[in-house]
Order: sequence, then structure tokens, then C-alpha cells
Amino acid sequence: MAKVKRSWDLISDKERRESIRELIDFFQTERDEEIGMIAAENMLDHFLQNAGISLYNKGVEDAIKYLRERFESLELDMESILKK
Repeated sequence: MAKVKRSWDLISDKERRESIRELIDFFQTERDEEIGMIAAENMLDHFLQNAGISLYNKGVEDAIKYLRERFESLELDMESILKK
């Protein structure tokens, strides 16, 4: 059976398993509640659907901004070494 890839699946299978484990541990430690794998997986999916894509896009936008600044600096450096 093939695994379905959802648009909000922004993390690897390993990261997903670790995140689910961490959610279960968090509820046990911080809230003294037991939640199962399905509840933790649903919670993770909810956060990925609602916040994951926005966070991903913010990271890409930040990278674009950083690269623009670096290229502007590089352009100035290159212009300064032009022989006139």
C-alpha cells in the first residue's frame, strides 16, 4: 500500500515519529495526561496544516531576503574592483 503524501507533510518520516513521541511525552510530563498515537498524530497534522506551511513560507521569504542582501553586497564589492 502506497503512502499518501499530504500537502502539509513538511517533515520526514523520522521527524514525524519523533514529534509524535514528543507530543505523547509532553502530555504525560506537563499535563499528567495520557494520549495515544492517533491523538498525537492528529494533533501534529493539525499544527502542520495550520502553522507548518506559514512557517515554511516565512523561512523561504527570509532566505530570499538574505540572498538579496548578500547579492547587493557582492555587486558593490565587484564594482569596487572594476578598473577605471
